[in-house]
Amino acid sequence: MTDRRQFLKSVAGAFLLWPQSADRVSIINAGGANLVALSTSNGLVLVDSGAPQTSAQVMAGLKGTKVQTLFNTHYHLDQTGNNEDLATAGAKIVAHERTRQWMSTDYWVPAEERYEKARSKAARPTEVFETTGSLRADGEQIDYGYLPLAHTSGDIYVFLKSSNVLAVGDVASPQRDPALDYFTGAWIGGRVDAMDTILKLANDQTRIVPSYGAVMTKTEFKAERDLMEEVRVRLWKEVREGKGPKDMLDGGLLKGLPRTWKDPYKFLYDADKGLWAHHSKIDANVV
Repeated sequence: MTDRRQFLKSVAGAFLLWPQSADRVSIINAGGANLVALSTSNGLVLVDSGAPQTSAQVMAGLKGTKVQTLFNTHYHLDQTGNNEDLATAGAKIVAHERTRQWMSTDYWVPAEERYEKARSKAARPTEVFETTGSLRADGEQIDYGYLPLAHTSGDIYVFLKSSNVLAVGDVASPQRDPALDYFTGAWIGGRVDAMDTILKLANDQTRIVPSYGAVMTKTEFKAERDLMEEVRVRLWKEVREGKGPKDMLDGGLLKGLPRTWKDPYKFLYDADKGLWAHHSKIDANVV
């Protein structure tokens, strides 16, 4: 078995390895996506597998170091694209039951007006859960849990508790526009609730790892959570008055916030759709 120094050296040859103070935890840049790797004497515990176009890089970087357990934070292809290769090499894939469901069937992608084909059986999770779970790996306590309707219907966190590293997938978006897969049931209220769950787990020393972008402190994560709550409050008022995403955009709903959106209309469209799917939580007097 390749030891930790050999593993770090092999990965660094294929990826930008971000320095971490937790000596057993590495962050691999897989085509822009963050893969969190925990090195143990029995192999690796890996969070997410990267997009399919990074397959050759991932497999080359992990050569000689077996992935024992692979977590998928949600079903999207850029987090699960190399599942099949890693499963074929012996990895157990752990995810939420909803993630397995979305990976096991064809589904319609509204924004792209196309169907996404079901993933191969080998790429699908082999172990699923509903609420929370835990395992120990070479002395590391790993807790994982469901984050309902935050980004998709199957988001999870993976908390490397001993190392104090918390992988949260796309529930945090410091780099890209926050995305809401409303057609799976995700909505902005669910996202805020999920971020509150993360904040309860974290302390001031926790390193919070999003799918894309820099590692976050608890303070940075809370700032994003507070931003999403402000947007949620503004959206509630507009939706109650029957305004659509274009009305909201033209009216400046996203102005005066500490971040900008690359595609503000798409964000407002998805957020609006998600709110109507959860209209009973908007307010008592909504039509």
